[in-house]
Amino acid sequence: MKIKKILKGLGITLLLVLFLGAAYIHFSLPKLPEGANAKINKAVASEIAPLKGKEGFAYNGDTKIWYESISPKDSIKGSILLIMGISNDALAWPEYFLDPLVEEGYQLVRFDNRGTGLSDWVEDWSQDNAYSLEDIAADAIAVMDELDLETTNVIGVSLGGMIAQTLAIEYPERVQSLISMMSSGNIMDKALPSINTTLIKDLILAQLKYGLIKSEKNEIKLNVLARMLLQGEKEHELNIEDISRSVLYNLRKRRGYNHNVFKQHTAATMKSGSRYEALQQLTLPSLIIHGTKDPMINFLHGKKCQELIPGADYLWLEGMGHDIPEIFVGKVLDKIINHLEISTEY
Repeated sequence: MKIKKILKGLGITLLLVLFLGAAYIHFSLPKLPEGANAKINKAVASEIAPLKGKEGFAYNGDTKIWYESISPKDSIKGSILLIMGISNDALAWPEYFLDPLVEEGYQLVRFDNRGTGLSDWVEDWSQDNAYSLEDIAADAIAVMDELDLETTNVIGVSLGGMIAQTLAIEYPERVQSLISMMSSGNIMDKALPSINTTLIKDLILAQLKYGLIKSEKNEIKLNVLARMLLQGEKEHELNIEDISRSVLYNLRKRRGYNHNVFKQHTAATMKSGSRYEALQQLTLPSLIIHGTKDPMINFLHGKKCQELIPGADYLWLEGMGHDIPEIFVGKVLDKIINHLEISTEY
């Protein structure tokens, strides 16, 4: 009888802990935007459109890298290589960011960072054989070689900005211009604010809220909630349809999401260390873009990069977080297009 009472007590305690934990997660995280559920339900019930570009694979040694090349209908002004951030694959680039660049006449090339999408997931990864940002930069060169791109403009966001910086440092003859967005030259710089641990905690709670029960709707909600958290203090309207299409294409047409890659990309960042000294040696046209309310990588990191790179232009966006909502995309693209036109004359 004693054992039964003890087990019953433990069961009640466990249920209470689970209930309190669920309540904490529910009330500590922001609610999804009004009307989000209806938009998500509509997206799940619809057919998924194919990608707009030409898909293929490049090889960096034994590592297979997926890419997509999207070309304008008429003549090509130039090319842009797009590098996405931590844990994200190439499909995380929103259509409202891509389409205007293609309409402007640029060939866009985006690729899945190793560990994501259809690129190799590095199943035998460990801290002892961790890859670096230099390895991912070499993946980008493999994609360029596959597409016969001698040089290209490079846009990287967050971790992708660090990879873009590394690409410009290691292969300056292959980079026509550098655009580093919401990124850092040394995320471990103790003189600057570190990664926001509260945000990391909230992203983990979001994973617990929507990631434990696997479904298309929950995966979309997880992505929407993550984008909301990354917006920072100021909430901006999210394009739920755009997010839903990207998630559903990944789930239905590709391999889904590798939730183990965060630690790999984090280790790659730590392994590569500071780029401060090398950034000071760059001579190519560079543009640094950062939101002043970035909750992930503090704005001062972007400002430091701009100060280090000789002649670097910049765009500081008041109120923007660690994301590019549609409300800011016009300013961002205007600055990028102007930078690309100047770089062509360089």
